[in-house]
Amino acid sequence: MTAIGTTSRSSRGRRRVAVAGVALSDCGRVDGATPYALHAQAARRALADSGLDRSLVDGLASAGLGTLAPVEVAEYLGLRPTWVDSTSVGGATWEVMAAHAADAIAEGRANAVLLVYGSTARADIKAGRRTSNLSFGARGPLQFEVPYGHTLVAKYAMAARRHMHRYGTTLEQLAEVAVRARANAALNPEAMFRKPVTVDEVLSGPMIADPFTTLHCCIRSDGGCAVLLVAEEYVPDTRKTPVWILGTGEHVSHTTMSEWEDFTVSPAAVSGRLALERAGVTPADIDVAEIYDAFTYMTLVTLEDLGFCPKGEGGAYVTDKSAVPVNTDGGGLSACHPGMRGLFLLVEAVRQLRGEAPGLQVRRPDGGLPRLALASGTGGWFCSSATVVLGRD
Repeated sequence: MTAIGTTSRSSRGRRRVAVAGVALSDCGRVDGATPYALHAQAARRALADSGLDRSLVDGLASAGLGTLAPVEVAEYLGLRPTWVDSTSVGGATWEVMAAHAADAIAEGRANAVLLVYGSTARADIKAGRRTSNLSFGARGPLQFEVPYGHTLVAKYAMAARRHMHRYGTTLEQLAEVAVRARANAALNPEAMFRKPVTVDEVLSGPMIADPFTTLHCCIRSDGGCAVLLVAEEYVPDTRKTPVWILGTGEHVSHTTMSEWEDFTVSPAAVSGRLALERAGVTPADIDVAEIYDAFTYMTLVTLEDLGFCPKGEGGAYVTDKSAVPVNTDGGGLSACHPGMRGLFLLVEAVRQLRGEAPGLQVRRPDGGLPRLALASGTGGWFCSSATVVLGRD
């Protein structure tokens, strides 16, 4: 194996990049831990999953914690990285970081990069250490919207209503997204909410922002996770089947609603196209998709924009039993959502490709394990998107 601090390159000039380790920290209701502790727990578990020593880690990607993230997280973990990333674009952060890390490793600027996240969002509210966020702030472009009380959930609700108006998407179709997420969570012992729900229960719940009732919205949980990316020469020393980064794409769209040209098109329309093209595959080749689902509409419109179905047909697609398996762990609607959930999408995608899913395990028509997975993160109110295509040899 190549010594730490040196690099090797394939005949193509760029090293292949693999996911060597993934893990969750304790998730759901975690009242007795700090966010730093959840970072550390997830990092230790991911390293153990990989079988590699932490001395190999020379890169760290972290966001959302501390004044000098990821410096404080690195210090807490006892790491002294020579490559860091603290990009913060909401829920798409971790797919963006995975893309940046994969490029750095491929070009020899790092050998092993740890992506790590942890949050006690639920416990903090329960203990009175923080309150719910009504606004992202009132400075810059947002100052023109904040006076009107336009919250994040209201922005997503407006977009959903526009899709319903233009394409005839129904409340029942949106509700089906929540029903299917809960059905997947029911099979996952790690999910926070596992009791099945019906379309009628989704529709009859308390209204949050028309057309979203409570079950159209993600849960609030505690939890963390970690993903370790490594250069190809370290794969022989890993414990698990490698999962390769095949293609990535990023795109930012808007921050003010007035600058969003079409409420029915998300930035995944660009990030997904780029990732799939760079991976050399099509949506029809994907066996399982992990999609950011802070609200039911996000799942529906992202599936359209990624090319799994034509624009405007997402409502019918999410009720089709032959559709690509989505959010197999239960997603942010039922499994866990401690804040920026994007890293959890990568963990579940890798578990599916390895055949290690704790709940629903996707199988190909021939009974074999999935070969290709896609993780698509969304940040803000469809402000940013990043997509990662992963594959197994």
